[in-house]
Amino acid sequence: MGQAARRWAERRARPSVTLSVSANVPAEPSASPERLAATERDGALVARARAGDASAFDALVRTYMEQAFRVAFRVVGHREDAEDLVQEAFLAAYQYLDSFEVGRPFGPWLMRIVVNRGANLRRSRARRSTEPETEGVSEAPSALEESERRDMGRVLQDALGTLSERQRLIVTLFDVDGMTSAEIGELMELAPGTVRWHLHEARRQLRGVLGRFLGDDDAERRFDA
Repeated sequence: MGQAARRWAERRARPSVTLSVSANVPAEPSASPERLAATERDGALVARARAGDASAFDALVRTYMEQAFRVAFRVVGHREDAEDLVQEAFLAAYQYLDSFEVGRPFGPWLMRIVVNRGANLRRSRARRSTEPETEGVSEAPSALEESERRDMGRVLQDALGTLSERQRLIVTLFDVDGMTSAEIGELMELAPGTVRWHLHEARRQLRGVLGRFLGDDDAERRFDA
């Protein structure tokens, strides 16, 4: 898959969570110039990769590896499994690159591979009873910063833990990765309206859980967007 994927596999990726708990799902604008430019850029990279340019696929790996890891981590719940899943998903994407429709966004196509492969991985390892990792992520900040981040991380992870697996993934894709309901629907095989309903219900539930942890006003002030 190229140097980028190998370098990434050797380091410890860091999943993070940033949430909005507004009960109202914001209206989604039409495709921004940035999204259109990204689609055009990725299409050109795919065309070059199909023609045998290994550096082009390497560029796609660099662009999407962090998003792929976040999605993989939400699907399988374990860092090492997520790392394996991302490697497998990129390999599958490379193998099936000819099936990608140039002109469509590459990210949702890749994330659908991650989600589908992740579901297979979960089924194949269903007998493993280890709890999912709930913190994840830092290497050695100051003691105060570490304590505050760990406490808040637990609150967020506990709140996310009250959601269904589907809703956790939708919230992550929408709020963290900035995907639209249509893009999420495409990769999860759901209607966009169904995605938005799940997002609305998830935010309503998160607001209630965070309110119990932090107080209603503090939950709104710290997490509403």
